[in-house]
Amino acid sequence: MVENVNQAHRRHIVTPWSVLLRALIPWLAAGIVMLTPPPAIGESDPAQRLSFDVVEGRNLNSFLRDGPVAAHLLLRSGSDPRLIVAFPAGNSGVGLWFAHNTQSLSWQLLGRPAPIRLVDSKGRPLYGITAEVGATGAPALYFAKAVLSSVRILRNFQGDGSFPDELTAIPAISDATITWTRDRLDGAAGYRLSIRVIDGTLAPDRIMAASGNAIRLEVTAVSGEAPLSPLGGSHLLNASARNDSASRDVLSFLSYRESFLAGSWRFDTYFGRDTLMSVRLLMPALTAEAVEAGLGAVLTRLSPEGEVAHEEDIGEFAVLEHLESGVHSDAPIFDYKMIDGTFMLAPVAAAWLLDDERGRAQAREFLEHRDGRPGDAARTMAADLVSNLEFVLSAARRFADHPSAQNLVALKAGWPVGEWRDSTDGLAGGRIPYDVNAVFVPAALEAARRFFASGLLEPYLTDVDRTSFARAASMAAVWRTKVKPLFAVTVPNREARERIAAYSTALQIPAGAALRSVGTGAVRFPALALGADGTPIPVLHSDEGFDLLFGMPDAVDLARAVTAVARPFPAGLFTPVGMVVANPVYAGPAVQAELSRNAYHGTVIWSWQQAVLAAGLARQLERQDLRPALERSLRSAQLKLWHAIRAGDAMRNSELWSWNVVNQRFQVAPFGTHVADADEANAAQLWSTVFLAIPDPFGPEKSAPRR
Repeated sequence: MVENVNQAHRRHIVTPWSVLLRALIPWLAAGIVMLTPPPAIGESDPAQRLSFDVVEGRNLNSFLRDGPVAAHLLLRSGSDPRLIVAFPAGNSGVGLWFAHNTQSLSWQLLGRPAPIRLVDSKGRPLYGITAEVGATGAPALYFAKAVLSSVRILRNFQGDGSFPDELTAIPAISDATITWTRDRLDGAAGYRLSIRVIDGTLAPDRIMAASGNAIRLEVTAVSGEAPLSPLGGSHLLNASARNDSASRDVLSFLSYRESFLAGSWRFDTYFGRDTLMSVRLLMPALTAEAVEAGLGAVLTRLSPEGEVAHEEDIGEFAVLEHLESGVHSDAPIFDYKMIDGTFMLAPVAAAWLLDDERGRAQAREFLEHRDGRPGDAARTMAADLVSNLEFVLSAARRFADHPSAQNLVALKAGWPVGEWRDSTDGLAGGRIPYDVNAVFVPAALEAARRFFASGLLEPYLTDVDRTSFARAASMAAVWRTKVKPLFAVTVPNREARERIAAYSTALQIPAGAALRSVGTGAVRFPALALGADGTPIPVLHSDEGFDLLFGMPDAVDLARAVTAVARPFPAGLFTPVGMVVANPVYAGPAVQAELSRNAYHGTVIWSWQQAVLAAGLARQLERQDLRPALERSLRSAQLKLWHAIRAGDAMRNSELWSWNVVNQRFQVAPFGTHVADADEANAAQLWSTVFLAIPDPFGPEKSAPRR
């Protein structure tokens, strides 16, 4: 039984011009003048203008993109209220945290946020929004901390309270308005946050409510970072994209010619892995222009050795990083600690340049383009791709020659993370992840073989490259056959039943269906990861979906994977409100505590992981070598998966969600609502929009609720 208690919805409201006019008062008083009147803000393709809201749990999120303005307003209700405005431009933002309240405060959005463009006292442009908001339920809001900087700084402050003192902004009060303002640390145009009290009373340390514990505010937030170039409308999606307006809005807000953004508010910047996986899954629905923008962003940011950049430090966060080394610069800094994206690039590039007829038609032209690196560092996209393939072949050679666990691809020394489960406990202490070794390395080797055979990269190869590429096929065969046995976990039936019963009792969930699903045989599945000594970590996981999407497992592996994943939780991964990404039922108590429903990568549901499995099942069902029994098993798993996907439909564009069980009924629980949750989820996540390209095989298309 499913009971969806999520409150997610969207609203479209017209903003009165009086809101805009009132917003100018504090800026005029502070010497800030309008560069152009508000109507000129929309000097862009009207089809690319966006204005939509998403409410999840205690977070009210309002998104606006209009001309050079792109902003995400977040209002957090409850006893720990806060107000954040994040800007994709420069991954910048402003935030105001309020002191803990004994009463629970509730925010309301009283009109549509409107774009605003100002100039600072030095004549530099500032872009942002103005919005009228209300708050009820508390007699006063006490200021705790205002943070104006990079979203990375806001993210760190929200996470652990850390904050560089040199970024402190001193508030100024004028009548009923309090304003925090500061230039960027290197003197560039900076950030401003202004709060004008309409109903209530402003004091230096707080805002006191009017009668009935009601507060009404006008919020104006701007950033001096250079705006990005929107990629939307007919430039982003083709006619095959599903008619899901909510997903279209989110994808459009996160799509720019410079790069796709991973998610808002916390990840308003490029992430390599997220870009690659999103491009791969969205490829049928994306325009050629959008696919090549995504691939180009990844290729441009490769390390000299060919590794895919995970995240980029830009704006003030880059300035801070450079200053730590005694350098004055805002040049982007790229993070190469992750290992999965590096092996994901080749199969995604092959899917476009070799498999998609649109990509094949313009492959040579795309590869001849110069990348976006500055000056003499610029290379062709082909040279970038070759460098990545060279890295893949080199990294895979040791295991291909001597197939043992010690020669697999492990996390980088000194780092507890290295692939998409990038929280400290995401791999339950593992160092050698299943997805990278069992799926992405062999897929990358196969892609290298195909690129070599196609001749597409021939003009860019050296004799050394050709010798190395000639080994790709034999190396891929070794990786495909020798890796999976190292991850194999077998749990005797009696032990499996005991663990399922005990874990169900601990979680206070029914065990009957889970116990029935294991039958009388042993339970078999691949480990989430291997420890540093090669010991398998017995955690069920959703990464089997990668193998269905990127690989071609034999009948035995395919049947085993689908059976293990599709069992009802806690025997498998399927709950009535979605597929959990990890299940520690067969691990010890310590791992079960680490991978709980409050953990970022625990027994929680990530939308894109369901999409990976959905796309993977559809791909495997296209095979011509499936026996009838196996085909029935795949279709049964597909039906169960889509039932769960629809049950969490209102959360589909979110980063992740958790669950509660009340009266034996599973309920969706927005992640970040519970005090024990490790973090909060993004309301807009790039790879959660990929259902735009994955049709529901069992019913009519449905959109997330919208009104």
